[in-house]
Amino acid sequence: MGGCYSSPSITNNHAHPKALRLLPAAADSDDEIETSPRDSSVASSGSPDSPIFVLSNPASAADFLYQYQLGRELGRGEFGVTRLCSNVETGEALACKTISKRQLRCTVDLADVRREVEIMQHLPVHPNLVRFIEAYEDRDNVYLVMELCEGGELFDRIVARGHYSERAAASVTKTIMEVVQVCHKHGVIHRDLKPENFLFLDQSEDSPLKVIDFGLSVFFEPGERFSEIVGSPFYMAPELLKRNYGPEVDVWSAGIILYILLCGVPPFWADSDEGIAQAIIRAAVDFKREPWSKVSEGAKDLVKRMLDPDPDTRLTAQQVLEHPWLQNASSAPNIPLGEAVRSRLKQFLVMNKFKKKALRVVADQLPSEEINGIMQMFHMMDKDQNGNLTLEELQEGFHKIGQPVPEHDVRMLLEAADIDGNGMLDCDEFLTVSLHLRKVNSEQHLPQAFNYFDKNGSGYIEIDELRAALGEGHLDPNDRVIREIIKDVDIDKDGKISYQEFEAMMKSGTDWRNASRQYSRAFYNTLSRKLLKEASMPPKKVERKNGLKNSI
Repeated sequence: MGGCYSSPSITNNHAHPKALRLLPAAADSDDEIETSPRDSSVASSGSPDSPIFVLSNPASAADFLYQYQLGRELGRGEFGVTRLCSNVETGEALACKTISKRQLRCTVDLADVRREVEIMQHLPVHPNLVRFIEAYEDRDNVYLVMELCEGGELFDRIVARGHYSERAAASVTKTIMEVVQVCHKHGVIHRDLKPENFLFLDQSEDSPLKVIDFGLSVFFEPGERFSEIVGSPFYMAPELLKRNYGPEVDVWSAGIILYILLCGVPPFWADSDEGIAQAIIRAAVDFKREPWSKVSEGAKDLVKRMLDPDPDTRLTAQQVLEHPWLQNASSAPNIPLGEAVRSRLKQFLVMNKFKKKALRVVADQLPSEEINGIMQMFHMMDKDQNGNLTLEELQEGFHKIGQPVPEHDVRMLLEAADIDGNGMLDCDEFLTVSLHLRKVNSEQHLPQAFNYFDKNGSGYIEIDELRAALGEGHLDPNDRVIREIIKDVDIDKDGKISYQEFEAMMKSGTDWRNASRQYSRAFYNTLSRKLLKEASMPPKKVERKNGLKNSI
């Protein structure tokens, strides 16, 4: 989630976050909000038709309609839309992220939004943290008003420059680590550091770089360990996959970014998410490919220390900032790392854009009616409304809907779908197994995604079609980049992408996916258990935390 934040009216009294304001409830309609039972930190609803509020104890916010005017769409994510937003009185241009409650399918989603707002309120004003203005809520949406960042993504600017050096990489890394240090000092683990979450404030050469997304961040206490697997595949630390981690995971993710900045590709690469996870656990960092021969020993030493597979000996954020290479960032080599690095970065970015566009088309095809029907079934079966289905509730629920299932089969279903091993199915687990059993998955919608690119209906994605689809925005890929992408995907080497080749690409793990957190969490928990079992490394006993410091 996230966006761009802290208005002049926000004080540094973070122990008492200011009250959230509530928009007037929307008029009744035939479309009711579907959501999960909420924990005690969220006020319970009186009936299925009652509005469900994500944020606790909201004050009146009727003035939102008068204070802000929404403009054009800036971006779209899993849960909502970010739009240009202007303060009617001052004219200040801001960003407003509208999070649709209809997309908050499970308890974990509700907790994520509450926690994101609380964390943004808690963190201090800092030049590299997006400024949070205010949060509002009505019966349909949560609205986050934040600072507007229009300077583009981190890697976009790098590939747009004609000169990229080790000195530039050091400067960016120092900024990222200052952000990590601030978060850790204030008891926050970011958990999703990646290039896409860093935007420049504006187009100026000296524009500050800002972290914009705290949707997966969590509060922590010294010594506290977490077991929930979240984040993006390429940037996950080994201990996160082993489900026993703390703030050290942010240093690892920043180390991955530094490696990419210096050579143009991630250190741990494979054709599937499982392959990536296995490479991360092996943690063998390659310094043999070009341009590592041109990179200073100081830079390589820092990468090694940040990507130390042992979190106990990995550098802390403070130690990274004290490393000689960063201490002398202004005098780091200013020799260009070579066109190969910029070319790799650009190809990586455009491939990411290719897959993201395709995934967006796929996501748009998923029927909300199907999802909502599954959610209604979950709530109906959950007799005590505690957010979990027991064996008895599942049996009784199947009987109620006229589909009695033998206890043996229900037990098998429960064991197969129970990701966290607590003997019950939560909302995430029930939704995942239901979609699997009903064969409602993204693969059946890949043809629509393919047709989005195949404009002329030839049955192939050709160079001109790919260039036209990806030529928007900052990247403007040239023929060389487009041809390299086609070369990577084009298995039979006929110079174009068939549906079968497109399908294979979409099933591979070599992209920076922002998939539904329900599916990614379930997948990586299952994968984690498999990898630990294969390696004969039983997971350490950890206390599961939800990361909420207190109610908003």
